[in-house]
Amino acid sequence: MKVLFMGTPDFAVPVLEELIKKHDVVAVVSQPDKPKGRGKKLQTTPVKVVAVENNIPVYQPERIKNEEFVEILKGIEADVYVVVAYGQILSQEILDIPKYGCINVHGSLLPKYRGAAPIQWAIINGEEKTGVTIMYMVKALDSGDMILKKEIDIDPEDTYETLHDKMAPAGAKALIEALDLIENGNVSAEKQDESRTCYASMITREMGLIDWSKSSKEIKNKVRGFNPVPAAYTNYDDEVIKIFNVEILNGYTEGESGEILETDKKKGFVVKTGDGAVLVKEIQVKGGKRMNCADYMRGHSIEKGKILK
Repeated sequence: MKVLFMGTPDFAVPVLEELIKKHDVVAVVSQPDKPKGRGKKLQTTPVKVVAVENNIPVYQPERIKNEEFVEILKGIEADVYVVVAYGQILSQEILDIPKYGCINVHGSLLPKYRGAAPIQWAIINGEEKTGVTIMYMVKALDSGDMILKKEIDIDPEDTYETLHDKMAPAGAKALIEALDLIENGNVSAEKQDESRTCYASMITREMGLIDWSKSSKEIKNKVRGFNPVPAAYTNYDDEVIKIFNVEILNGYTEGESGEILETDKKKGFVVKTGDGAVLVKEIQVKGGKRMNCADYMRGHSIEKGKILK
């Protein structure tokens, strides 16, 4: 089939690469390149990089619903649009253009975790399973009929980064399977159960602040879900410390939530939680690099008795 692909970040790259192998990708639509870093140099989107390497025309409209760009889309011969983490909402006019409709690869087992950050929220909420859903797109957010789903186990030590890296190729394989069903007329789409929906809102930096009165498991899940970005964090005196890895400890009952109970230059430092304690094993301070707590503590002081906030 002739496919027009819409996507922007790393999560969309494996899908595009697999599509290029199996189908005729006639064009790619991605978000505009944006300045990044201290030098504000324009950063090419990961999807655009792949498209350019494969000599596929790339379009980067500021607003995809702009009338002029909609006319451009109508002039591109494509049987189906595939959309993966593109970053803009498609109008009904766009959804109606391709013969086989618009297909979305979503990073959850719908109808759970509709929205912008399904992978992160599945970890933060302590889910043991997630997956990818291939669905028809409709104007309402992530609510179209489902073509197929693939389940993926969430390992207890999975972070947003490691789970993302498992799900992206799984999404690519599921999409190819779904396109084969569509092309052969074998789709038996399933409507979503609206009573089972929950929303995965966009993750912000402010959400990463650790509430030490929460349970050790809740804190560990937050750390995992925010690793590597934007990172869970706490305040030591007036200094922000990003935290990337903690270990749940048993047997701690005394102390105030957020209190540093022990320090160990070979392991890290122990912090009291709402129901026990965690060992903080990997951190980053302002102006520094991400590192093992033990390495940091060889040259810096972490004081027992301090209260993290």
